[in-house]
Amino acid sequence: MKDTTTTAEPAGAVRRSTRDLTKAAVSGWLGTAMEFMDFQLYSLAAAIVFNKVFFPDVSPAIGLIAAMATYGVGYVARLAGAVYFGRMGDRLGRKKVLTITILLMGASTTLIGVLPTYATIGIMAPVLLVVLRLAQGFGAGAEIAGATVMLAEYAPAQRRGLVSSLVSLGTNSGTLAASGLWAVLLAVLSEEQLLSWGWRLPFLLSFGLLLFAVWLRRNLKESPVFEERPDVVDGVAMSRREVESAVTEGKGGDTGLLEAGLKQRKGRAFFLALGLRFGQAGNSGLIQTFLVGYIATELAAERSVPTDAIVYGSLLGFLTVPAVGLLGDRFGRRRMYLALTSLTAVAAFPLMMLITSGSTPALMAGMILGLNIGVLGLFALESVTMAELFGSRTRFTQLALAKEIGGVLATAIGPVLAASLTAATGSWWPIAAMLVVYSLITLVSALLSPETRGRDLVRLEDAV
Repeated sequence: MKDTTTTAEPAGAVRRSTRDLTKAAVSGWLGTAMEFMDFQLYSLAAAIVFNKVFFPDVSPAIGLIAAMATYGVGYVARLAGAVYFGRMGDRLGRKKVLTITILLMGASTTLIGVLPTYATIGIMAPVLLVVLRLAQGFGAGAEIAGATVMLAEYAPAQRRGLVSSLVSLGTNSGTLAASGLWAVLLAVLSEEQLLSWGWRLPFLLSFGLLLFAVWLRRNLKESPVFEERPDVVDGVAMSRREVESAVTEGKGGDTGLLEAGLKQRKGRAFFLALGLRFGQAGNSGLIQTFLVGYIATELAAERSVPTDAIVYGSLLGFLTVPAVGLLGDRFGRRRMYLALTSLTAVAAFPLMMLITSGSTPALMAGMILGLNIGVLGLFALESVTMAELFGSRTRFTQLALAKEIGGVLATAIGPVLAASLTAATGSWWPIAAMLVVYSLITLVSALLSPETRGRDLVRLEDAV
């Protein structure tokens, strides 16, 4: 494949201080941590209590499927949010969008914590849950994409993988916080307390984090790459007609860059990014969402066992994520993708054998390894590679769409499909098979992708 690597800094580059980079890094980490905390809070609640709180009049298996389906509804809203806010971010800048999205997300999550249950208002309870899940998803649809774009566009080219991995570390932090909260609740509350009021606490506690995140975002400077873009005038991107006019009339000194953006053939980079996303998203839905409920309901393990495994796996991820980011800077994105996806595919069945062995230590080891290899490691790569694949004119929109379409196809549908297949077969093997398929899709996409390490992110056209 053609290597598109370049580390040269363009003339006239907008510079940011180390303090600016630090604020951008904290903002990206915190916003993404909040998004994943919100969604992990929901996914764990869906797996552990929502089938009883909002769907109490059905069998345990059907209740789990219904709760997972409600979890998946948010991913449809995320797709709409990706389109709406992605286009806004490409036209008006990254900062404004990131402030709006975190407000939507946080408010919706807090309101879930005050919802009446099925026992109180009947069918309206799950209806309101779906409404809030839709609002939460609409805001989240561009949050992680925006944080990914912002941090990649702030980072120095030679350390872009490491700096961008902080977004992935945010997902890890959010998962850890949510799982830790649930682990504490499961440890100290009786089932009656948990079902009556305890499940509300994690959602209500997220409000304080929301206030700090909004304050931080409002004090963050705009992406230097957005300000450098040749098609941005006075903080607003030119329309295609305006760009064509500028190229025709030869206005300014960047007509060559503008013309390259106009001639870009769209589509290939997007589908490659979608394939790269598929493995991580699918594996995440299975390991972090479905297996938690499956272990508790089908394997009859203590409810705290899978949540503890997620906590320990997330702690290990604080080493895994930056290590993968550093290795990506050293050896390139493609090599790391090939290594991690191959390892995940090969290990899928052995890991599921550990998880279903009946041994608690083996179960936890299987989940911890699966989380770090097949989810967090791939996310660390995804955070930088997808940003480098796309040109600056449509980076936010394309990256958000690739992430969210991958989420709908893999993360949202995956747990529902896994619940249906395991119920139909009475076995765990469909879970392992799905892990293999997801990983192979990303493996093929990596083989077809160019090496993007160090690419000039100001360029308007995609890498392929």
